[in-house]
Amino acid sequence: MDWVSARSPGEDTYHQAVRDVARNVLPLVEANEAYGRDRVLERLAIPDRVIAFRVVWQNDEGGTEVHRGWRVQACNAVGPYKGGLRFHPEVTLSDLKFLAFDQTLKNALTGLSLGGGKGGSDFDPKGRSDSEIMRFCQAFMGQLWHFTGPRTDIPAGDINVGEREIGYLFGAYKNLRNEFEGSMTGKGLSYGGSRLRTEATGYGLVYFLKAMLEAEGRALDGQRAAISGAGNVAIHAAEKAIEAGAQVISLSNSDGTLVMEDGYTREDLAWLKTHTLDDGKRLADYAQDCGRGDWRSGEQPWGLACDVALPCATQNELGADAAGSLIDNGVTVVAEGANMPCTPEAVERFEEAGVLFGPGKAANAGGVAVSGLELQQNTQRQSRERETLDTSLRDIMTSIHAKICNERKTSAGKIDYSAGANIAGFRHVADALVAQGLV
Repeated sequence: MDWVSARSPGEDTYHQAVRDVARNVLPLVEANEAYGRDRVLERLAIPDRVIAFRVVWQNDEGGTEVHRGWRVQACNAVGPYKGGLRFHPEVTLSDLKFLAFDQTLKNALTGLSLGGGKGGSDFDPKGRSDSEIMRFCQAFMGQLWHFTGPRTDIPAGDINVGEREIGYLFGAYKNLRNEFEGSMTGKGLSYGGSRLRTEATGYGLVYFLKAMLEAEGRALDGQRAAISGAGNVAIHAAEKAIEAGAQVISLSNSDGTLVMEDGYTREDLAWLKTHTLDDGKRLADYAQDCGRGDWRSGEQPWGLACDVALPCATQNELGADAAGSLIDNGVTVVAEGANMPCTPEAVERFEEAGVLFGPGKAANAGGVAVSGLELQQNTQRQSRERETLDTSLRDIMTSIHAKICNERKTSAGKIDYSAGANIAGFRHVADALVAQGLV
């Protein structure tokens, strides 16, 4: 870690992600002569390349705006770089490097031939007109298109980059290349997108959660589930959990938490899908409109009594104190829907308390899994039915769980999901790196 920190000073979230993996895989590296000889861990800890660029565009008032853009191409030993783009005023290179690093191992766990990458900009689309977002996306892709393509690097959506933004980005790419190809995922159904992509991360999270519980001889039916976030991942995880018989008691945003002690209903989620996701209304609005629930301003859901916790909001949202509250209130399983939402101290407390912990690189791999299936459909010029894709998603998440189980069990016979995910993903990529030589 001293070696990594010296080469990327101040990039704390990136160091956190590398440290989490290194502590589990160093014994594997030491036991494998080729891994040590070819320095595969050090090679993974530095991206293949970081592309940084300026994005210049014109707003509706005719003013010129300047933003920063990045694409981190972490590793393509297993396949072309694959990972999302996020547009957010607080996005940093450190965050993108951590996400690209984790994406490499996450993609390897799916079994699909995909490497890892991530990108984005400090542009904030909130409050912008559609015309402004279109012009920004076109300017952004004007800088990025040289470095992407279906056999090179395949971006997708992420925070603040949904189907609208992907449409504008793909249109600009297609125009610049004069080719129609599967160069992006998360596209609309009318031009090569996949059914189930919007729901995939949340649904996949619950499929992985069910596998964790079933390995313990338990079911999700009847469990109280606290969920953070109110975006795609959180709402679709809630939808699938309710379908499995769970009682979902919370959703949240940066303003607070809406608690439903009797459980959210499908009707609640239908309203939130339409309003929270599409027109930016808040959870607090729904609490007032429907006359149900307990709006807790400024609070997170981690003080609630629950069996299951699904952090689906943002990185490092759940710290040691929150983990302690969950443990005191009876939580038995935590699975990450967001990328690295639990701090290292929180994970340590869960492990010490015997709480099952599903890390994001395994538990939230459903999104990239269906993105990979979208690429297959584009190659075949076909469109698969929702039920077929849902079955494939469930099979991939179950397969990831099986890989982790095969890789790491404790002396007490429990599954160490963090170590198992890190080791299984690393082994897959490391073997590819060794086989391809020092390139």
